[in-house]
Amino acid sequence: MKGPFIIAYDLGTGGNKASLYDASGRCLSENFVSYPTRYPATGWHEQRPEDWWDAVVKSTNRLLKDAPVEKDEICCCGISGHSLGVVPLDSSGKLLREATPIWSDSRAQAQSKPFFDQVDEKEWYLMTGNGFPPPLYSVFKMMWYRDNEPDMFNNVHKIIGTKDYINYKLTGNMVTDYSYASGCGVYDLVNWGYSDALIGASGLPRELFPDIVSSTDVIGELTPEASEALNLPQHLKVVAGGVDNSCMALGARSYKEGRVYNSLGSSSWIAVASGKPLLDPKTRPYVFTHVIPGMFMSAMAIFSSGSSFRWLRDQLCQSMVSEAEIKNIDPYELMTKEAEISPIGSNALLFNPSLAGGSSLDDSPNIRGAFMGLDLGHTRPDVIRSVMEGVAIGLRQVLDELRSLTHIADEMTVVGGSSRSRLWRQIFADVYQLEIVKTNIDQQAAALGAAALAAVGTGIWSNFDIIDDIHKIEDRAEPISDNCVAYEKLLPVFKDASSFNSKIGDMLASVSAPEKEK
Repeated sequence: MKGPFIIAYDLGTGGNKASLYDASGRCLSENFVSYPTRYPATGWHEQRPEDWWDAVVKSTNRLLKDAPVEKDEICCCGISGHSLGVVPLDSSGKLLREATPIWSDSRAQAQSKPFFDQVDEKEWYLMTGNGFPPPLYSVFKMMWYRDNEPDMFNNVHKIIGTKDYINYKLTGNMVTDYSYASGCGVYDLVNWGYSDALIGASGLPRELFPDIVSSTDVIGELTPEASEALNLPQHLKVVAGGVDNSCMALGARSYKEGRVYNSLGSSSWIAVASGKPLLDPKTRPYVFTHVIPGMFMSAMAIFSSGSSFRWLRDQLCQSMVSEAEIKNIDPYELMTKEAEISPIGSNALLFNPSLAGGSSLDDSPNIRGAFMGLDLGHTRPDVIRSVMEGVAIGLRQVLDELRSLTHIADEMTVVGGSSRSRLWRQIFADVYQLEIVKTNIDQQAAALGAAALAAVGTGIWSNFDIIDDIHKIEDRAEPISDNCVAYEKLLPVFKDASSFNSKIGDMLASVSAPEKEK
């Protein structure tokens, strides 16, 4: 097999996936190595950067063990990394904290108050597009380091992101790219760079923030140490790569104006590519600079989609899990097959998928999931289908908000675990009133995006248009008119019920507060 070949790293919150691609963009093989998340205190979500590196080393070596390629023909690598990481390094590159906060860590609540005493919070959002709760963003975690660990902080030379740490281990260079930098909390989207005013409000030294390069820039070649650890040639070129949201968008074909994709995992989001950031101070789409020059990825999410279905499996469908083990099939296959028995609307049973709390679309973060309209006549097929429909209707609200801000293409690509269900894809098509497309690029979207950055950055590809050819359509779900009408009638009921659920959630939070304090 002739080269050149590309290695892509998908550094996710659950582990690292190493994938080997040929010059045509075909994935030849992949290997996944997991690592844990630690929760040492309320709101603390930490991982060990050395676990990331160990996973990269192990997954690469396992990948190469049986790869039918000559290692010298592997010429480059690219990486996609989970966002909002804060890895402190001293001037010699020494890691100053064994475990560091990941994107979901919310410990920096106190640090946001003095910042927003100086900066209008709405104006901050409109400049940065940072639509998650502020404490999640990097600058506030950096301020937490300063306020709570001054001895460590005084030795910091740079604070870099997750995939940037891997790039440092590969090349010895401490840089980031525009897409990752756009999640730092002090990045000006329109001006494509750090805001001196926002950095000033943080009170942090400007030099702590790494220099920004393009996602396709070659930032170096492997160090002798990295070459030995990975068993790869030292001349391998390392491309900067990008944040996972933007790499996934590229790999899911959302790299041209108005193209949209739906990531269907434990949480789910809809994201659209555009030449300007899509901003709304009320609903707060979160925006990352795209890995494509001059473009942005704007998205909104629900926090418990696939995880709602998993909860249903574990709590109410245990007999199906046992049956699936005997038949050696996926229990979700049995669940969706049973859901097909139930009609559109699940016999007037409605599910709200807020098991992980509310998003910016909800009236309160205290909202929780609920089955509404449940009566003695409902069956397990109704319950299963209602969960699938509830997730789709929740995401329909996301789609409507994005539609209010820009033109959305008539076709949506779906990626992620839940995209494998033909029934669920049809439900999405009917609820969204869009053609839903599943391609051969399923859970490989982020890896393909990283590989594409490496291919363009090293001249293997002249541009990204080849991605459209790599995607082979496996299924199209067309909206069915009668189904669309039925779901359209359910949408206002879902919205009203969500409003009531938010109020109930606030009441329950108030009632349970004294118990939590004990």
